[in-house]
Amino acid sequence: MNFITQIFNVFNDQFLKMTWLYELVKSLVENVFRIDYSSKLGGSIHFFIYDTIKIFILLSVLIFAISYIQSYFPPERTKKILGGIKGVKGNILGALLGTITPFCSCSSIPIFIGFTSAGLPIGVTFSFLISSPMVDLASFLLLMSFFGPKIAAAYVIVGLILAVIGGTLIDKFCLEKHVEGYVKEIENVDVEVEEMTRKERISYSKDQVKEIINRVWLYILIGVGIGAAIHNWIPQSVIQNVIGQNNPFSVVLATLVGIPMYADIFGTLPIAEALFGKGVGIGTVLAFMMAVTALSLPSMIMLSKVVKPKLLGIFITIVSIGILIIGYLFNAFAYLII
Repeated sequence: MNFITQIFNVFNDQFLKMTWLYELVKSLVENVFRIDYSSKLGGSIHFFIYDTIKIFILLSVLIFAISYIQSYFPPERTKKILGGIKGVKGNILGALLGTITPFCSCSSIPIFIGFTSAGLPIGVTFSFLISSPMVDLASFLLLMSFFGPKIAAAYVIVGLILAVIGGTLIDKFCLEKHVEGYVKEIENVDVEVEEMTRKERISYSKDQVKEIINRVWLYILIGVGIGAAIHNWIPQSVIQNVIGQNNPFSVVLATLVGIPMYADIFGTLPIAEALFGKGVGIGTVLAFMMAVTALSLPSMIMLSKVVKPKLLGIFITIVSIGILIIGYLFNAFAYLII
């Protein structure tokens, strides 16, 4: 067990946390830029360079690996897998399949439309829609690099639970008629799934890396910039007064702040890291991350073109209540995972 622990610690320090990169950037700031690392300016420069490089390295490696896995589960195959399973089992499978599909809610919605037009149960499609942007293998490993394995595992577990419960409730409410008519009328062509060669899978994975990096790089830079400002320039007392443990509405405020933003989890993590470092409760931090990824305003606008107002309102209400419950529970029982 000690040997396994040692291997994990080395993997965590050298690959996930990249302590070598941390020290390299520290040396760059102090010896090349001639700026005191412990100063606000030096700390901001270090935070920005270190987090940016770390995220892009991890993102490239993880997207490639996950895209390679995803190449075995194209939408046609996923529809066939989900088509024969109904009820809670279908919701669980839909949520799990969401972990190996697109990295933001806007790119999940076209797949959601395909699933709906194929006649999959509405609860299953919504379980997929909730989990897809919120929980994936890449986010788990990135969360580990920022917060450690316990918090990363807890985030993934509660995200999947929220996806399953949300899809189950929507299914129980029998809301199929509140999907826009044109979605159901889209012709669903049942095509044979062609097996890709190893070379084709590698090429597909490389293309996914390029596509996703091109799509998210700006949000990552903005997120890291905001994180650097919070970490080095905003006094801890200010953060604590606004969304700290002493404010009973901290989780609500974090959720409301997160909704108007458009980013994926990769652009959100540096902000979450900075807030956590300033003493913000882990539940408040997770609520902010979930609101950004699952309820961002642009994705809700896109979804409003697919479903009618009643279904959209119920979806937002269920996910919002779930996020708030998760946030307050994590703040109350933080001592169990930190």
